[in-house]
Amino acid sequence: MASVLASKMGLSSLRRKQAKTFNVAVVTMDADLEFSCELKWKGKDLFELVCRTLGLRETWFFGLRYDVKDTVAWLKMDKKVLDHDMPKEEPIVFHFLAKFYPENAEEELVQDITQHLFFLQVKKSILEEEIYCPPEASVLLASYAVHAKYGDYDPNVHKPGFLSQEELLPKRVINLYQMTAEMWEERITVCYAEHRGRTRDEAEMEYLKIAQDLEMYGINYFSIRNKKGTSLLLGVDALGLHIYDPSNKLTPKISFPWNEIRNISYSDKEFAIKPLDKRADVFKFNSSKLRVNKLILQLCIGNHDLFIRRRRIDSLEVQQMKMQAREEKARKQMERQRLEREKQLREEAERARDKLERRLIQLQDEAHMANEALLRSEETADLLAEKAQIAEEEAKLLAQKAAEAEQEMQRIKVTIRTEEEKRLMEQKMLEAEMLALKMAEESERRANEADQLKQDLQEARESERKAKNKLLELTSKSAYSPVPLSANALPPDGPNFNFSMENLSFDFKDTDMKRLSMEIEKEKVEYMEKSKHLQEQLNELKTEIESLKLKERETPLDILHNENTEKGTSKQSNFKKLDTSEGMALQLSH
Repeated sequence: MASVLASKMGLSSLRRKQAKTFNVAVVTMDADLEFSCELKWKGKDLFELVCRTLGLRETWFFGLRYDVKDTVAWLKMDKKVLDHDMPKEEPIVFHFLAKFYPENAEEELVQDITQHLFFLQVKKSILEEEIYCPPEASVLLASYAVHAKYGDYDPNVHKPGFLSQEELLPKRVINLYQMTAEMWEERITVCYAEHRGRTRDEAEMEYLKIAQDLEMYGINYFSIRNKKGTSLLLGVDALGLHIYDPSNKLTPKISFPWNEIRNISYSDKEFAIKPLDKRADVFKFNSSKLRVNKLILQLCIGNHDLFIRRRRIDSLEVQQMKMQAREEKARKQMERQRLEREKQLREEAERARDKLERRLIQLQDEAHMANEALLRSEETADLLAEKAQIAEEEAKLLAQKAAEAEQEMQRIKVTIRTEEEKRLMEQKMLEAEMLALKMAEESERRANEADQLKQDLQEARESERKAKNKLLELTSKSAYSPVPLSANALPPDGPNFNFSMENLSFDFKDTDMKRLSMEIEKEKVEYMEKSKHLQEQLNELKTEIESLKLKERETPLDILHNENTEKGTSKQSNFKKLDTSEGMALQLSH
C-alpha cells in the first residue's frame, strides 16, 4: 500500500515538473478569471496578477480566500501558493474578496473599481442575511441598487414589472410583511425615482454610506469561550475588537478600540487581549481551533495597521490616487453638466418644435377655413348673379304681359255690342285691370328684388376680395416667419427646419473649474443635512409599511434592532469615541 502511494506521489510530482505550471480559478464579485501560474509563485505573485487584471490599486483592502476543512483561510503573501494547506485539484479555486473594511467608505475608497467591488460584496452579504438590515433600510438600499443598474428612472421605460426578476430584498424582510411583489416594487420604485441625476458610481457610494451604519457591517464573528466556559462571540472590525452574546450580534457587551489595546497574543487555542491600561485585567478566551486563532490574529494585524495608517499622512501613492480621483470626478462632473445642458437644449428645441408644429397646424387650419370661406363666397356670388338675371327676365316678362293685358282691354272696349256683352266685358275688363295691377306690383317687387340681389352680389364680391387677402396674408406668414433655434438640438426624426448655429457654443474655462471646486466643497458642508434627510426618509418608509407587518414573524435580530431603536442606540453610539491621534503602537505577537 505504501509503495503504491509513493508511486502515485512520484507520478504527480513528475507531472508537475513536466508541466512547470498549475492552473487557478479566481472568482471575483464581478467576473470569473483563470490563470496559469508558475510552480515557484508566492501568494503575492498571484494576488498582484489579479489586481493588475482588474485595474485595482487599493490592494490593501483585499485578499484571496480559500475554503479548507469547514473553515475559511486567506492566501499568505510571502508563502508559495502550493505550500498552503488546501485542495490541490486543478484549477485551484480562490475568491477575491474584501478582507478589511474602511471606517468611512466615502473618504477612503478612491477608485471606482474598489467602490464597485465593495458595493457588490456588501449587497450580497445583505441579501444573504450575513449582515442584518432593517426593512426600511432594505427598501432604500434596493432603490440605490436599482439606480446603479438601470440609471435614471424613466416611466416610459421602467414600467410595472421591470423588477420582477431582480433579487433586491432579504427573504426575511419579504416574509415579515403582508405585501405582494408588486407592492414591494412600487415602494422601491418611488424611492428610485427620487435618485434622478445620480451616476452609477454615486448610487453605489450612497448604498455603501447607508450600509456602513448597519450594526453587523464589516465585522468578522468567531465563536469563543471565556475562562468560565461561557460561549461568546468575538467580533473583529476596523474600529477594534468586540465581545458579543451569541444571541445578540448587534450590540457588543464590551469593546476594545485598537488605540486602547497594548498587546494581542495566542498560545495554542488560548487568546489574550492586553489593554493599554496596565491596571485593567487581561481578557483571555479560547477558540475552537488553532487555525481560527491564526485567522483572528491575521485580521487583527491587518485592521490595526489600517487603523494607524488612516491617522497618518497619506503616502505619496495614495495622495496621487486621490488627486487623480478628484480630477476624474471633476472631469465626470463637467461632462455630466455638459450632457445636462445639451439635454436641456434638446428638450427646449423639442418644445419649440412642438410649438412650431402646433402653430403650423393652426395656420393650416386657418388657411383651410379661409379657403372654404372663399369658395362659399364665390358660390354665393354666382348664385346671386344667376338669381338677379332670372328676376330681371321675369320682370321683363311681367311687363310684357301687363302691356298685352292693356291691349286686350282696349280691344274689348271696341268690340262691345250689347249690354250683356258690355257687362261681360266690364267684368272681364275689371279682371284684366286687376291682373294688370297685380302684374305691375309683381313687376315692381321683382325689380326691387333684382336691385337687392345686385347689392348682395357686390357685398359677396367684397367678401371674396377680403378672403383672398386673408389667405394671401396667412400664406406669407407661414412662409417667411424666422425661428432662432439650433438645428443640432432637434432630433433626427423631426421636421426639416433650418435653425441658426450661432448661439450654440460652450466655453470650458478656469471659471468652470473654480465653480466645480466650490460645488465639491459644498457637498461636504451638506453631508450632515443629507444624513438628517436620510433618517427622516427611513422613518417615513418604516411608518408606511409598519401597518402591514406580521409581528409573529419577527426574528430575534428584528426584536433586538427595534429595542435599540427605541433606546436611541446605534452602531456609533455603541463604541466610545476613538482618539484621532496615533496612540501607542500595538504589539501583535504569537
